[in-house]
Amino acid sequence: MIGKLKGLIDSYGDDWVIIDVGGVGYHVQCSSKTLSALPAKGEAAAVAIETYVREDQIRLFGFASDHERDWFRLLLNVQGVGTKVALAILSTLSPNEVASAIALQDKASVARAPGVGPKVAQRIVTELKDKAPVFASVDPALAEIHGAAGEAAAAPSAARDALSALVNLGYAQAQAGGAVSAALRSLDEDAGTEDVIRVALRELAR
Repeated sequence: MIGKLKGLIDSYGDDWVIIDVGGVGYHVQCSSKTLSALPAKGEAAAVAIETYVREDQIRLFGFASDHERDWFRLLLNVQGVGTKVALAILSTLSPNEVASAIALQDKASVARAPGVGPKVAQRIVTELKDKAPVFASVDPALAEIHGAAGEAAAAPSAARDALSALVNLGYAQAQAGGAVSAALRSLDEDAGTEDVIRVALRELAR
């Protein structure tokens, strides 16, 4: 099994790169985020590899980090998620953003990836909730939201909806996450989404 490749970039495609290792060109499929992180043609590169073996084919999938490869493997454990869907998700969301979406049970963020419908997105956030890496890989502000939300029955949905609304308004995810977390701490447990957004916007205006 190939676990890592180090060589020179030979050529690029829409979703692949050929890496020349000692005169042998390896065709490696990658997420768009990984491709954008790789250097120009002719320059040295190193990618983590997942070797995908089937009766009629051997395919190599490359990742900018071991962390991204771990998420690829984890996503493949979900029913209905194949290599194409897993790469689409990692092309749309960074590993930390995937972890954040699962922590917040935010299926809408996962469903932004091409080819991922609502049912598959729901399965991903549900099935990986307990298997996903600990919050060390999640934005601290978002992990704080999850912890605060766990203290109130109505808060998780309100927190997710408020976070989504603030991001849609143009706030960075970490910035919006911190504001929503602060809002949850100051509101009653039966606070609705509008209340969370209102208080979070007040926090952002400070």
